[in-house]
Order: sequence, then structure tokens, then C-alpha cells
Amino acid sequence: MDEKERETSGGGGLYGSQIDASHIVGAAIAELVGTFVLVFGGTAVAVGAILARPTAGAAYDSLAVALAFGLALVAVVAAVGHVSGAHVNPAVTLGMAATGKFPWNYVPHYVGAQLVGAVLAALATWVTFGGAGARGEAKLAATYPAQGVGDLQALVVEILITFILVFVVMAVATNERAPAAIAPTAVGFTLAVGVFIAGPVTGGSVNPARSLGPMLVAGDLTSVWLYILGPVIGGVLGALLYDRTMAQTEGPA
Repeated sequence: MDEKERETSGGGGLYGSQIDASHIVGAAIAELVGTFVLVFGGTAVAVGAILARPTAGAAYDSLAVALAFGLALVAVVAAVGHVSGAHVNPAVTLGMAATGKFPWNYVPHYVGAQLVGAVLAALATWVTFGGAGARGEAKLAATYPAQGVGDLQALVVEILITFILVFVVMAVATNERAPAAIAPTAVGFTLAVGVFIAGPVTGGSVNPARSLGPMLVAGDLTSVWLYILGPVIGGVLGALLYDRTMAQTEGPA
């Protein structure tokens, strides 16, 4: 199949999904809903932790935030992975496209849906907690470099953790040698680890949509370029490394 045919017909996506012109609307809706669930699940818990709101008598802490993002991604991959590939992250979409495993002409559909889902999730977090605290004090859990962290350091950290996430996504979701049943758990736990690592430094974005949605609704785009450029670079590098060195080589037709 040549490149033109691939862009027209789509092809196999992550987790056995099939992306082509007849499925693109449903796939984009799945990306919107999946990104909404991921960002709402994570940012709502993060805002609860920032505002020290109690649940069952105790307030959330940073451990809960990383677990919330990871568990939300497990659920999203299991729910819509077979529909859209559950990218729910522009860094994943661009990494897939850079390796030729996702048609470039569908990238705007996916990235647009992801951004809309993230903005709706930020609005939902604001509605959930209400008042000025969620948007003013907590910034709807938007990500910003920690005090004393320079731009270069933050950029490198976001590159590293997104590299790890997309590398794992490629490994468990594009290669038939990997057991399909473990994919949602592997990907979700990898996201949680990334948030554990980078949370104290950058807030642990790993996802341009996850950062941009809350930033837009909170009205504070400080350092936004870090959370777009870093994950995109890391995602493309992770995808390319796996695809060029470890992916299953197809035999002759």
C-alpha cells in the first residue's frame, strides 16, 4: 500500500482499532470523550488535593493525583481503545503519525477532539468544586514549573516522561507479540509513574491537551509552550525509537 492509499483508507490503529474515513467521526468522538474522562478524573482529584477537601475523613494527597490519572487512563483504554486507539493525547497521535502508523490527514480530527475534551473536562472540574478556589487558587490543576525550576529543566523532564509513556504505548499496543490484555494496565501505570516522577518538577503533564485545557479555562497560559513542545518531542522520539529498533518486522506479502 502506498502513502496515498494509506491516508485514504487509514489502517490498523492502537489496540486493534481500525481508522478510516467511514469511522473517523466515531473515532474523534471517542477521543473527545476519552480525553474528557482522563483530564476530568485527574484534575478533579488534583484540585481536591490542592484545596485540601476531605473524602472519607481525609484529604487527597499527591499520591492520589498520580493514581487518579493512571487509573483513568486504564479505564479509557479499555473503553475506547478498540474504537479510536485511545490516544487521548496529541503526543501519542503525533508519535503514531511520525512512524506511519496513523494517517497524517486524520491528525487534526484527533488533536482537535482531544483539545475540546480537555477544555470540557476543565469546565467540569470548575463546576464540580465551584467558587473561586478551583479556578483561582487551584488553577483547575493546570501544570506549571515548580518554584526554582528553570524552563530548560522543565522541558527536559516533560520530554523524558512522555518518551517513556509513548514508548510503552507503542510496545504494548502496536505489536502483536505483546499480550493485549495487559495493554490498558501497562499504559495506565506508566502514566502514573510519569506523574510521580515529574509532579514535583513540572506538575507531570505528559500531554499537551491535559495542560492546555485547564490553562485556557483558568486564563493563565504561563509556560504553555513547555507543555506543548516537551511532550511532542518526547512522544515522537519514543515512537520512533520503538518503531525503528524493536517493532515486529512484517514478512513478505
